[in-house]
Amino acid sequence: MTAPHALRVEHLDEALGIQTEAPRLSWQLPAGATGQQGYRITTDNGWDTGWVASADQLLVPYAGPPLASSQRVTWQVQVRTDLGESPVSAPSWFETGLLWAEDWRCVWIEPGTMPAGEKGHRPAALLRFEFDAGTPVVAARLHATAQGLYEAFCDGTRIGDAELTPGYTQYDARLQVQTHDVGPLTAGRHVLAVVLADGWFRGQVGITRAADQWGDRTALLAQLHLTHADGSTSVVGTGADWRSSTGHVVAADLIEGERWDLTRRPTGWDAPGFDDTGWDAVTVVDHGYAGLVDSPAPLVRRVEELVPVSVDRLPSGAHVVDLGQNINGWLRVSDLGAAGTELTITHGEWLVDGDVTVTNLEPDLPFLPHRLSAGQVDAVVSSGVPGEVFEPRRTTHGFRYARIEGHPGPLTADDVRGAVVHTDLRPTGWFASSDARLDALHEAARWSFVDNACDIPTDCPHRERHGWTGDWQLFVPTAAFLYDVAGFSTKWLRDVAADQWPDGTVANVSPSPRTEGREGPIAFLNGSAGWGDACVIVPWEIYQAYGDTDVLAETWPTMVRWLERAETTAREQRHPSRTGEPAPHERFLWDTGFHWGEWLEPGEGPGPMEEFIAADKGDVATAFLAHSAGLMARIAAVIGEDPTRWTALADGARDAWQREYVHDGRLTVDTQATHVRALAFDLVPADLRTVVADRLVELVAEAGGHLATGFLATPYLLPVLADAGHLDTAYEVLLADGEPGWMRMVDAGSTTVWERWDGVRPDGTPHESLNHYSKGAVVSFLHRYTAGISLLEPGYRRFRVAPRPGGGLTSASAAHECPYGRIESAWTLADGRFELHVVVPAGTQAEVVLPDGTTATAGPGTHTYALEGHR
Repeated sequence: MTAPHALRVEHLDEALGIQTEAPRLSWQLPAGATGQQGYRITTDNGWDTGWVASADQLLVPYAGPPLASSQRVTWQVQVRTDLGESPVSAPSWFETGLLWAEDWRCVWIEPGTMPAGEKGHRPAALLRFEFDAGTPVVAARLHATAQGLYEAFCDGTRIGDAELTPGYTQYDARLQVQTHDVGPLTAGRHVLAVVLADGWFRGQVGITRAADQWGDRTALLAQLHLTHADGSTSVVGTGADWRSSTGHVVAADLIEGERWDLTRRPTGWDAPGFDDTGWDAVTVVDHGYAGLVDSPAPLVRRVEELVPVSVDRLPSGAHVVDLGQNINGWLRVSDLGAAGTELTITHGEWLVDGDVTVTNLEPDLPFLPHRLSAGQVDAVVSSGVPGEVFEPRRTTHGFRYARIEGHPGPLTADDVRGAVVHTDLRPTGWFASSDARLDALHEAARWSFVDNACDIPTDCPHRERHGWTGDWQLFVPTAAFLYDVAGFSTKWLRDVAADQWPDGTVANVSPSPRTEGREGPIAFLNGSAGWGDACVIVPWEIYQAYGDTDVLAETWPTMVRWLERAETTAREQRHPSRTGEPAPHERFLWDTGFHWGEWLEPGEGPGPMEEFIAADKGDVATAFLAHSAGLMARIAAVIGEDPTRWTALADGARDAWQREYVHDGRLTVDTQATHVRALAFDLVPADLRTVVADRLVELVAEAGGHLATGFLATPYLLPVLADAGHLDTAYEVLLADGEPGWMRMVDAGSTTVWERWDGVRPDGTPHESLNHYSKGAVVSFLHRYTAGISLLEPGYRRFRVAPRPGGGLTSASAAHECPYGRIESAWTLADGRFELHVVVPAGTQAEVVLPDGTTATAGPGTHTYALEGHR
C-alpha cells in the first residue's frame, strides 16, 4: 500500500508567505483506495490530530498551535482506507508571511526624485541599500510590495523568478506582498537593490489608456529577514538610508512598452562597493500597512521560452521574427549590435504583406476622442559590452510576430527568444482526437487562456488587458478543466468584491480603474447582466470544480448585494417603450439599465451607440436574473443560508420571462442565442423544450449549418444541441468550414481564438483582437461530450464518463487532474468496434455510459469497455 501523496496547502504547490492563520491542507489517497475512513495529520510544531474519523481529504483546516509570522511548518498525513492503514506521507510544508501590521519594521519609501514624463514613457527608478551581515546567514526571506512594479536584486543576482510583482489588484483596498527566498549569505557587505516602475498603479491601463489611476507616485516597501548561523535573527529593509536614481530603463509601461539605454546603465549599481554619493536620498512616506495581503494564486512567471520558427529580413532592412505561436510575454534579444545601435521592436499578432501590423490593436471606439496608439513597442540602445541582453521585465505584449528595426544584421533565430509570461498555473486538462483541426482548436483555446492569465483573467493581452467579468464567468468552467484556477479565481473575486459599488453594482472589469468606475465618464456602462453575474457564477463553478465551500461563503455578501440590485431594478423600473398598466409579472422583468446583451453576434454590430444603450435587452437580463437566483438558492443550501428568497426570485423571473418572451409555443426573440439560453437556463416549460430545440436546429440550418450566437450564448450552444438529441447538429456547427465558426480561425492559421468571428477578413487584414479566450469555451464540449468527462459531485468525487462520438471522429481522449487524482477517458472506433478506456482515481467513483446507453459503475483503477457493431 502506498502513502498519501500530492500534498497541497490552500490551492498552492508551494505555500511560501501565506497570510492565513488556518491554512487548509489537501492530499490524494493511495492508489486503488475506494475511500478514506480516517486521517491523522502531524506537524513539526507539535500538532497531532490523532486519528480523525472522516472522509475529508480536501481543504482540511490547520488547527494546531497559533502560527507566528515567518514560520515554516512541516506536515505529514496518514490515512485509513478500505486497503488498511497507510504509511505516513512524505513531508510537505507551508510558511507564513508577515501576519500582522506590527510585524512590519520598515517604512514605505519613494524615489528622491520621482521619475517624470509623459504617461507611458516614464523612466523606472533604481533604489539601493548596503548592509552588513556580521555573521553568515543560513536563510533569508524578502517580504516586498510596491505601488508600481518592483524587481529586486541581492548582490547583483535577481531575487526569485516572479514577474510583474506585486501584481494587479484593486489597490485602493488590496495590495499583494510577495515572500521571496533569498538563500544563504556570507558574512560581510551586501546590497539590496530594486528597479521600480509604474506598472498598473500609475501606468496606462485599459482601452482608454488612462494613467495615474491609483496615484501619481511610485513607492516601495521591502523587509529582509536574516537568520544567522548562530540562530540569531536580524532585519533590514526600506528606510531613510536608501538611495535612488534613474538609469538604463528610460521608459517602462505595460501597454506602451519598455525602452533601455544601456550606455546609461550604472555599472555595478546593484552590487556592493558602488559609489552612490551622487544619488538622491529617498523620501520616507506613510502609506501604512492596511490592505497588505498575500495571493492565493501562483505567481506570474516566465513559464516557457520559444525558439522562432523564422527570422526574415525585409527590403527595408528590418527583421521580422515569427515565434510560430501567439503569446503573452516579450522578446529577448542577445545580439544588440555595436555600441550606440538602437533597436526598435514592434509586436503584433498578424502579418500584412509580410510585415507586422498593429492597426487591429489600436483602440477606436465611439467614446474615445481619437484612435489611440497600439503600444507594444520596445527599444534598446546597445552599450557594445559583450554578452549584454535586452529582456524587458516591466511590460508584456500579445504577439506572434515582432519587427526589429535598426539591427545591421544578420539576425538569426539564435539571437532571439520569445519569453512566455503568465500566471504559473498547474496544468490539469488535456485532449486529443483523430481530427487535427479539432486538436488545433483545443490548443488555440488553451493558449488564449494562458496568454490572458496574467495575475488576473484579462480579455486580451494587448489592447485592453482588462479583467472583464463577463469573459471569466463564461470561460471559467473550461479553464478549470485545463488548469488549476481555484486560487487564481479566488484572488480575482476579492477584487470583484472590492470593486462593488454601494448600490450592489458589479463593475464591468476588476480591478476597476477610477476612470471606468462609478466616478468616471462611462460609469453607466457598469452593472450589465451576464457580466455582473460573474460574482455568482464564478464562485459556483470554483466550488463545483474544487469542492471549495469557503469561496461561496466569502463571496456570498457580494452575490446578495448584486441580486438585490437586480431585483430592485426589475421591480421599480420599466423600459420606456412599455405602455399601459404594468402586468403583475413585470416586477420580475429586468429590462432597464445598460446591458451588453448578446455581444458580437455574427454579422451584427452594436449600431449607433445611443441606440444600443437605449435598447430593451430584457430577454437577456431577465434570463440571467432567473439563472443567478437559481444558483443562489443552491449556494445557500451549501453554506447553510435560507434559500427560500432566492428560489422565489428565480421562479418569479422565470415566469416573467415566459410570459414576456414565449407566445403560442414559440419564442418571440427568434435568434439562436435566445433559444440556446432558454434551454441552458431552463426557462421554458418542459413540454416546450423539444419545440424550442427543434427551432434552434432550424435556425442553424437557415444559417447554413453555422452558429449565429455572440458572447453569452456561444459556450452553451453545442451542449444544448447535444442534450436535446441533436448531437449531429452540434458536430456540424463545431466543424463547419468558413465564417462564422471555429474552423475558420484554424484554417486561417491562427494559434489563438479571435475576439470576433471575422477576426481576419478575406483580404487578410486582422480585425480587433486575435487573442480572446471567450469563444474558446467551446472546447469544454470536447471535454464533456466528445471525451465525455463531466462531474456529478463537487471536486469530481463522483463523475460521469459518457463519450458522444460524432463528426467523423475515430478516436478521442481527455484527461483531467481533479483534486482527487487523474481521470482519463480514451475511446477508439474502428471496424464497427467502439472501445473505451477509463481511469478512475482513488477515492472517487465513475458512472460510465456507453454510446448505446449501457451504464456501469466504476471504482478506482483502469477499466475497459467495448461495443460491437457500433456506427
